[in-house]
Amino acid sequence: MSQRGTTFTPREIVGELDRYIVGQAKAKRAVAIALRNRWRRQQVRPELRDEIAPKNIIMIGPTGVGKTEIARRLAKLAQAPFIKVEASKYTEVGYVGRDVESIIRDLAEIGVQMVRAEHLANVQTRAKEHAEERLIELILGSRGSEPPASQREQVIAPFLIPNRDDVRRVRVSDEEAAVIRAKLRAGELDHETVELDVADSPTPLVSVFGGHGMEDMEIQLKEMLSQIPGFKGGRTQRKKAKIPDARRILENEESQKLIDMEQVTREAIRRTEQSGIVFIDEIDKVASRHSEHGGPDVSREGVQRDLLPIVEGSTVNTKHGSIKTDHILFVAAGAFHSAAVSDLIPEMQGRFPIRVELDSLKVQDFVRILTEPENALTRQYQALVATEGIELSFTKDAIDALAGYAAEANSRAENIGARRLHTVMEALLDDLSFTASERVEKNVVVDAEMVRRTLDPIITDQDLAKYIL
Repeated sequence: MSQRGTTFTPREIVGELDRYIVGQAKAKRAVAIALRNRWRRQQVRPELRDEIAPKNIIMIGPTGVGKTEIARRLAKLAQAPFIKVEASKYTEVGYVGRDVESIIRDLAEIGVQMVRAEHLANVQTRAKEHAEERLIELILGSRGSEPPASQREQVIAPFLIPNRDDVRRVRVSDEEAAVIRAKLRAGELDHETVELDVADSPTPLVSVFGGHGMEDMEIQLKEMLSQIPGFKGGRTQRKKAKIPDARRILENEESQKLIDMEQVTREAIRRTEQSGIVFIDEIDKVASRHSEHGGPDVSREGVQRDLLPIVEGSTVNTKHGSIKTDHILFVAAGAFHSAAVSDLIPEMQGRFPIRVELDSLKVQDFVRILTEPENALTRQYQALVATEGIELSFTKDAIDALAGYAAEANSRAENIGARRLHTVMEALLDDLSFTASERVEKNVVVDAEMVRRTLDPIITDQDLAKYIL
């Protein structure tokens, strides 16, 4: 894990977020402080470290103003296990749907995959060397005679017991190996086919469980079945493969042999517990105005009460081990159009002490969004049509006009924030996107006149604008 991602100062974190997100200084400041506090906590003496709880954040603002993007960029910056979930997908006990503990199970799985990828990268060079040696033996073996029956797989019903040495060992002289190695590296043997033993994929277990607590039972059942020979992929089967494909298969097998999965799991659990981040979107969908009439409000409040132990700090069983959630950072977000933060249950409000309101986007914000970020929409479209040999450029007045039309469309219809720019740009460049591969003129300049000519008929027709913009 790169240490740089964990030692950014708050000002540097905001600077990194500024590269992709326009405005929203208060929200950037809040998440920067929260991320830096993760590092600060690790520097505190152990007896006090466990007492320092993360300061969870609620981001409040309309759709399309950058809530999700801030969380997504924060996760990349933190290089920590991160998961984004929607609160409306979870249900309380007794209702059909996923239970909230599956959030932590999924986070743990992401942590394991992250650490495993890092360990695999560290052994890649050695794995390639080992795979090359095995491939040389396979090539030379394929040019010799068939192996005796004693070296082949034996079937002892009802399970397949593979030969422990899945690559037939042949006596290879240094001279022969050197010749084959040179040809392999030069790509001269890529057209050849070899036979090799490939491990079967583990038998998939169809998930037939649902509801609260059933995922624990599913984990236990998978663990029990994994002890049965043949279930966990102990079998192998003979396959033919081209040299490049065989090399990839062997490199993957050698990589798996070189990493210690127990060490990977321990590190993943530690990283998930100490630096994991959970982003809960649409938290306002489970907020409800207090009512005595029951109905859907009961389920919404139930989801909050199920979420509460995880946010407060509890232990969740996963297939990789127990995960304590005491120091996982939770960032919640919602538009809160028909509900307020005060409509969350008091205990939930208390667990999100930092509240940040994001600003609605104005015309000048749209101008900046179209020009400043590294992944600005204008740059994306320029890169797309450049693959067809088209050089696309936008004049300043065209950018101003596009921003104005986006703001106007948001004011007339539902305000979807910066996402409106996608629909406006698609409408503007529809003809170019369709004819780019056939155009003779390779230089296309988008000016204000072109923007008005294309978008005026749409924006002035209320019914048409409703469906197109």
